[in-house]
Amino acid sequence: MRILFIGDIVGSPGRKIVHDRLADILAQREIDLCIVNCENTASGFGVTPRLAEELFAAGADVLTSGNHIWKRREILDYFPSQPRLLRPANFPNGSPGSGLYVGRAKNGADFAVLNLQGRTFMTPIDDPFRVATHQLAKVPVGVKVIVVDMHAEATSEKVAMGWHLDGKVSAVLGTHTHVPTADFRVLPGGTAYITDVGMTGPHDSVIGMEKQSILEHFLDTTMPTRFVVAEGDVQMNSVLIDADESTGHARSIERLNFRLD
Repeated sequence: MRILFIGDIVGSPGRKIVHDRLADILAQREIDLCIVNCENTASGFGVTPRLAEELFAAGADVLTSGNHIWKRREILDYFPSQPRLLRPANFPNGSPGSGLYVGRAKNGADFAVLNLQGRTFMTPIDDPFRVATHQLAKVPVGVKVIVVDMHAEATSEKVAMGWHLDGKVSAVLGTHTHVPTADFRVLPGGTAYITDVGMTGPHDSVIGMEKQSILEHFLDTTMPTRFVVAEGDVQMNSVLIDADESTGHARSIERLNFRLD
C-alpha cells in the first residue's frame, strides 16, 4: 500500500497548494491512501466543516489534527457526522469525536489511522503511550496497515513513541513543529518513522506566520501580538510510505516536497 501523509496545512496558502496539486500527485504517485493533518487549516488555527469537506474533495481520505482542533467552535457539531476527521485519542473522555479511524484504501486493503498528542511542553492531557496501546487493541485483527500521527512538541517524546510502537504499527509520523526533519527511516521492527513531516503552507515565514509579527512577539514579550498567516514560498511537505498490507510492515519511507506553481 502506498500512503501519502501531508504535514500540517497552514491557512489559505496551504489549502491552495492542496487544491491545485494533490489530485495530480495522487495519480502520478499511484497513492492508495492519503492522510492530511488539518489542524491549522482555518487562518492558521483549527478547521471548519467547510474546509474539512474541501480537503476531502481534494483527495484526502483521513484528516488528523492536534492541539488547535477546538479553535473553531463550529467543528464540534461536525464530528458526529464525519468519522474521517480525527482529534487526538488521548484527549479527555467525553471530548467530541474519535482519535481512531478504520477504513478501506483505494487498493481494497483495510487500514487504521490513530491520532495522538504529546504532553511535553504541551497541555498535560492523558498519557499518549498508554492510550496508544489501548486504542490499538480496538483495531480489528485483520487490519495490518496502521498509521499514527504523533502531534507533539518535543523531539524526544516523538522518538520515544516511534520505539514504543515499532513493530506494532506501519508508521509513526510526527507533526506540530512545522519543520521537516531528516531522520526518516524504517525502524528494525518494520515501522516507518520521522520526527516531523513538516508544513504545507508559506515557508517564507516563521512556521507559517508573517515574520514581523513573530519577531515583535519575541522582541517585546509584554505586548499582545496578532499572528497572521504569511503568503510567500508555498510548499507541501509530505512523506510517502510503502507498506506491505499482508504484514503491516513498512518497506520504505521517503520525504516528498512540492511547490506551488
